[in-house]
Amino acid sequence: MSSTNTPTADDVRAELEAWLDDNWDESLTVRQWWKRLAPTGYAHPMLPENAGGKGWGRDLAAVVNSVMAERQVLGPPSSGLGWMLAAPTIAAHATQEQIDEFVPPILDGTVGWCQLFSEPGAGSDLAGLGCKAEKDGDEWIITGQKVWTSGGQVADMGMLIARTDPDAPKHKGITYFAFEMDQPGVTVRPLTEMTGRALFNEVFIDEARVPDANIIGGLNNGWAVANTTLMFERASLGSSGKKPQSATPGEKGKALDRPVTDFAKKVRSEGGVPALGPGLWQHYVDLATKAGKNTDPVLRQELVSLWSLIEINRISTLRAKDPNQRTGAEPNIGKLNMSEMFRRFREVGLTILGADGMLTGDSDTTSQGAVAELALFSPGPSIYGGTDQIQRNIIGERVLGLPREPGPEKGTPFKDLVKNA
Repeated sequence: MSSTNTPTADDVRAELEAWLDDNWDESLTVRQWWKRLAPTGYAHPMLPENAGGKGWGRDLAAVVNSVMAERQVLGPPSSGLGWMLAAPTIAAHATQEQIDEFVPPILDGTVGWCQLFSEPGAGSDLAGLGCKAEKDGDEWIITGQKVWTSGGQVADMGMLIARTDPDAPKHKGITYFAFEMDQPGVTVRPLTEMTGRALFNEVFIDEARVPDANIIGGLNNGWAVANTTLMFERASLGSSGKKPQSATPGEKGKALDRPVTDFAKKVRSEGGVPALGPGLWQHYVDLATKAGKNTDPVLRQELVSLWSLIEINRISTLRAKDPNQRTGAEPNIGKLNMSEMFRRFREVGLTILGADGMLTGDSDTTSQGAVAELALFSPGPSIYGGTDQIQRNIIGERVLGLPREPGPEKGTPFKDLVKNA
């Protein structure tokens, strides 16, 4: 260990390697492995210690990911929105009692979460949401509709934002709740994409209930809490580097009692899109070599260009560690980079595969359907998590100081706004 309180990357690598030597066991189930991993802090090292993490920065967390990926062990439940969004948001805004209640089941993968933000009339204009929460004793009655809810069909809990004060301006009067999905009045309807899968859902909420004790960050302070969630979302989506494979958290995901080897040594998570980064890039190089295309000068140039994009994203992440170099737009830039990487991985992968790129499913194709899955999914990242246009607006207005788009006065009560305007 280094002489400072923060370990070096070499310290982290050595300690984690030793811990994995003693604890990784391919005979374990996913549930047993995650229960073993969760208390160590390695399950989510960027969380503060009072929330079960180690309080490390993104650079040391990347070392943890890299070691687990290189060892081909099953990573933490990082494919779930509980791990990506709910846990860090709760750690930032909740009481210690709420942290102790909600975060441990996220880290050991026993509870899955979804994000109940977007609505049919409130997507890019998220603050225009109409889902309402009305107080009833020590509970709130929730009525409304959400859409584009990733993982809603396998979630136990939801990060719900709802309007608690329609007399306040639209960015005020919103409250953030930890919401139970398995209750009367909640209907989840999967939306099938052109991949043939249903990652997204629409959720209908008809007088469902949530305890007042489940308010995260204070009454009518939900917009600030939601912005924290969105910041973590954009930063996570825009991150790069080696990442271990994961599995779907929660009992509904039906992965907890399966062997860890069902998931650990895979190019992509089961039934999903392969993770972008150096691992997939190397897989493309191997595919090109196998197809005899690795000497094609145009393809070689495209592969090098793709590698450069991966490296630029990695270096941008490292640069953001220095407070003197931060612009405030790092999560937005990372999200834009991620959208571009999806497009570039699609084009390069289809160039390598040729006609095989039209074959989908886990069949005996050259890439077992992984490239086709990525290609069909690739338009989505430029939309979810805030569209590319929204990211550019944020950068323009909040970082570059460009004029805001015209609109009503900020203090106008929500009930007086022209809806969807």
